[in-house]
Amino acid sequence: MADDRLSQVFAALADPTRRDMVARLAAKDATVNELAEPYDVTVQAVSKHIKVLEDAGLVSRSRDAQRRPCHLEAEVFDLMTKWIERYRREAEDRFRRLDVLLEQMDEQPVPGTPTEEAAS
Repeated sequence: MADDRLSQVFAALADPTRRDMVARLAAKDATVNELAEPYDVTVQAVSKHIKVLEDAGLVSRSRDAQRRPCHLEAEVFDLMTKWIERYRREAEDRFRRLDVLLEQMDEQPVPGTPTEEAAS
């Protein structure tokens, strides 16, 4: 189930407009009309983007009198962070092993080359 949700989150964030909306919502809540202002698209198109973000769990809407502000659900980023962190640690482990191997290779003389003792 977490993989399905993670897929939805990454799919939602694949669109640059939605990523920009998420970045703006990270600063402060906004209505659909406020989110639509910088884009050359209809409010309906922005509403569709918000719906995709909502379905992925990245955004929720509340009611404040006549306003319906969108709110970023930042805890969803924890799911992404855990997934990314796991692969980051694996990559670091591989690089550490490579560093050890390269260090060992530097310490071993290359066959066929004179050593310092033979040269003196």
